[in-house]
Amino acid sequence: MSRKVVRSSKFRHVFGQALKADQCYDDIRISQMTWDSNFCSVNPKFVAMIVDASGGGAFMVLPMSKTGRIDMSYPTVCGHTGPVLDIEFCPHNDNIIASGSEDCSVMIWEIPDGGLTSSLTEPVVKLEGHSKRVGILSWHPTAHNVLLSAGCDNVLILWNVARGEAVVRMDTVHPDLIYSACWNRDGSQILTSCKDKTMRVLDPRKGTVLIEKEKPHDGSRPTRAVFVSDGKILSTGFSRMSERQVALWDPNNLAEPLTLQELDTSSGVLLPFFDPDTGIVYLCGKGDSSIRYFEVTDEAPYVHYLSMYGSKESQKGMGYMPKRGLDVHKCEIARFYKLHERKCEPIVMTVPRKSDLFQDDLYPDTVGPEPSVEADEWFKGKDGQPVLISLKDGFVAPTKAKEFKVHKSLLKTSTASAGSPQDNGGEVQSLRKEVKDLNAAVEELTKRVKELESKQ
Repeated sequence: MSRKVVRSSKFRHVFGQALKADQCYDDIRISQMTWDSNFCSVNPKFVAMIVDASGGGAFMVLPMSKTGRIDMSYPTVCGHTGPVLDIEFCPHNDNIIASGSEDCSVMIWEIPDGGLTSSLTEPVVKLEGHSKRVGILSWHPTAHNVLLSAGCDNVLILWNVARGEAVVRMDTVHPDLIYSACWNRDGSQILTSCKDKTMRVLDPRKGTVLIEKEKPHDGSRPTRAVFVSDGKILSTGFSRMSERQVALWDPNNLAEPLTLQELDTSSGVLLPFFDPDTGIVYLCGKGDSSIRYFEVTDEAPYVHYLSMYGSKESQKGMGYMPKRGLDVHKCEIARFYKLHERKCEPIVMTVPRKSDLFQDDLYPDTVGPEPSVEADEWFKGKDGQPVLISLKDGFVAPTKAKEFKVHKSLLKTSTASAGSPQDNGGEVQSLRKEVKDLNAAVEELTKRVKELESKQ
């Protein structure tokens, strides 16, 4: 009788645990919008979540330590005129967050250390170039101030945020709605999934398609795709019978998936979060009450099911903490921020270990907050590898907050659109006209004063 040998892995016993009620963020009215984005973004300083707002759109940014019940009057970031659909913190500056909205604009905000004391209505930069709502945002992983945005106009734009310019505009690549867009580890490629049932790998600077795969999943419901280790691609989607699937692809041979597994028959879109340090991918379904996690390896069947964290309440969104925000002494390998209808609940993923010492096998050097290349250099063709840091003594944030520099000379109002040179020309014209009109008015008034004086 042969005994089945269990695959050995240090992550076999990873378990998820929700933090106690006093460590949650309570009484927050999470947005009711039916949009498949995370609705939450976190970093070691702040947790941000999209909230319900009457008239326009808003999101709330809380310092990590501000747990417990949040007052109804707590200030929000509320400069958008339509509902906010996606938010993302800048990986190179913890005080900068981008938001995309139904009002077709992208706004960049600077959050002061310690959080907001009054509501924020004026962004540092406003980026205009989409003609329909903007539902996807993604910061470049290694280049400073480069932001990707994708809208319901099927257009993908790469912005130089500090200059407020749309540098690359891809408007002919996607014939239908873009479901997801993400960067690879060094930001030299973009991976998108689209409603036309095609998954594409793009050259970001040229705006050309490098490889594409039609029908990675047969079903018509939304698919998601992320880059995992060694340039492989992991996709989530639905079968023709509406069963949820997860598949792994080798970009050099997209004819057949390396593996394709069916999970269940739920209807929520699976949001994948990949951790390159451990090789674990976490799948969180919108509307599910569980998080499944798998280990991605080089041996068949490549995607190995580890376990599932389950709870009673369904999730409306999910935030994922960067590695540098975790507690290494408790062997935390991931932390999620689960959005309920009225609260945000942190969930910690831990590897059980007896020792309190630093576990180097769980924490290889990880991506730090320093960019390796500036926006202008990157757009000219220079790639930069991620700048890694050790977590041995825990991540210590720099005491001095980084300054966010905007080249104000380019645009007086920091507002940008895809055709900014023409706009500047138009602005100069209108100013000249205004000066001319004022001169005429002054002349008219001087004339009248003289007339009145002569009558006396």
